[in-house]
Amino acid sequence: MKKNIKKINTKKVPVVLIDKSLDFFNDKILFPEKLAKANQMLMKIGLPKMSKAQ
Repeated sequence: MKKNIKKINTKKVPVVLIDKSLDFFNDKILFPEKLAKANQMLMKIGLPKMSKAQ
């Protein structure tokens, strides 16, 4: 594995290693109050309008 990381680093590409132990949190809502507030704001205001750059 370290050989691959060294080879990638010479090309100046960021190396990201994902920790599989974090899969424990996939189905859990960690901040229910913040999620409820964000959903409420999206229902009232909506998403911002995207304009095409010319």
